[in-house]
Amino acid sequence: MRRTLLLLAIAALIPSITAKSNSAFYGEPQHSRTGEAGPTQSNTVAQSKPSDKKDADCGCEVKVPSNVLAVVNGVKIEIKDVDEVIKDRVQPLQNQVIEARKRQLDVEINARLLAAEAARLGITTEALIEREVSQKVKQPTDADAQAFYDQNRSRIQGEFKDLKEEIISYIRSQRLEQEAKKLADRIRVRVPVKLMVESPTPPETDADRARVFATVKGKRITSGDIEDTLKSLIFSVQEQVYELRKQALDMKINDLLLEAEAKRRNVTAAALFESEVRPRVKPVTEEEARKLYEVNKATVQGTFDELRPQVIQYLQGQAQEKAAEEYAVQLRTGANLQVFLKMPDPLVFEIAIDDRPWKGGANASVTIVEFTDYECPSCGATQPVLEEVAKEFGDKVKLVVRNFPLAQHSRAFKAAEASEAAREQGKYWEYSALLFANQKALEVPRLKEYATRLGLDRAKFDAALDSGRFSSRVKRDLADGERIGIDSTPSVFINGKRARDRTKESLKAAIEAALKDGARKQS
Repeated sequence: MRRTLLLLAIAALIPSITAKSNSAFYGEPQHSRTGEAGPTQSNTVAQSKPSDKKDADCGCEVKVPSNVLAVVNGVKIEIKDVDEVIKDRVQPLQNQVIEARKRQLDVEINARLLAAEAARLGITTEALIEREVSQKVKQPTDADAQAFYDQNRSRIQGEFKDLKEEIISYIRSQRLEQEAKKLADRIRVRVPVKLMVESPTPPETDADRARVFATVKGKRITSGDIEDTLKSLIFSVQEQVYELRKQALDMKINDLLLEAEAKRRNVTAAALFESEVRPRVKPVTEEEARKLYEVNKATVQGTFDELRPQVIQYLQGQAQEKAAEEYAVQLRTGANLQVFLKMPDPLVFEIAIDDRPWKGGANASVTIVEFTDYECPSCGATQPVLEEVAKEFGDKVKLVVRNFPLAQHSRAFKAAEASEAAREQGKYWEYSALLFANQKALEVPRLKEYATRLGLDRAKFDAALDSGRFSSRVKRDLADGERIGIDSTPSVFINGKRARDRTKESLKAAIEAALKDGARKQS
């Protein structure tokens, strides 16, 4: 997730803030706002320990109207039957929210501390961070990155040449964090902070959102302030829990159908599986195994000959799973089946689109907003798909682009500035296409060269780029993206709803659904 200097500073008292940076090259899974909360320091503390029950409540469970998730030929599958199977996978997800809620209180406190200090000095918070944090941090060298790589080689996946920029970004983030902590500690000595709780808990009712967790110079931080920042994370956890429940529920449904069919044929379920599923599994060919190896060889250790048995075993398992799914579909066709498990209602985000590059219909009923990074390969692949889809719908759709340069992409921020400089001269879309076509060549001299290719006024373009005149626009996009929980690129929203599947077919289906929804609301 891209962390601005401001976020680094307000989270300075949280030791685990660099956990996401670790994951970039240690191969660990990335999750929003995860890790353990650091100690909360304050001038005055009024503590009230919550009950064990509330302390373990994530406040992220989707209420199920009935305990019954499905009925298969009269046999009920209850939620407890499914959750028992997945509890060891669900609990860590819910713990993410519990820990994030704890950390967010520190973040809210430190944000107010920084604002108070900036006001005292008569400067902006951003200027305070620049002066007291950014300017005091020494840029890591290639030698620093190499030393880090050598020291952690056993845990790092990938070669140094491919990871150098990410490692440098990570080392710099650590140094920024150290300076940010010093700043936060200095401010806390002067500004009165009062904690009302040892650990924040989720609200039980809407009225409970007014509960005060802390005050900074007499200004309240409420439960609602915390919950509003966790919306995206909570929805993400709800989606993941839904997928786990759906997978477990599908397995139980399939098992019941297989057993029922075996009973009807007077054979065992195992025998039925062998007779109906096994023959559908095609043997893995040498060509298929080698193709899979070639696609993944950069991330695995060993030659094809060494890994051939594992590759074939993996592909054989995939083939068997596909055959089992096909037979399950066949069994479901003749079954009396009712499924009551529902997806969580999607979040609808309000995303500003004023003064941003756009194409399509000015008064379109559907707006696509994309947060993008010019060094991100997935962004490069998604952009033409979005433009093609938007073109197909004509004036019914407006496509808006916002910047979200990731911290590990050292040239992405300046590239975003350059796109704004090109937009000033009416060539945004042409220039951004050049950036995506040259993602490995985004150094400042090359950015200026691309301006020449398009016939832009170089003096004007160079002056804007060298002065950083458009950096505030990029920072605004970053801040808005972080506010709604964006942690990766590309992130695409259709009428405020996040589009997880960015294939052409899925995007068209989502747009058509949004058009129908809009028509229904107008009727």
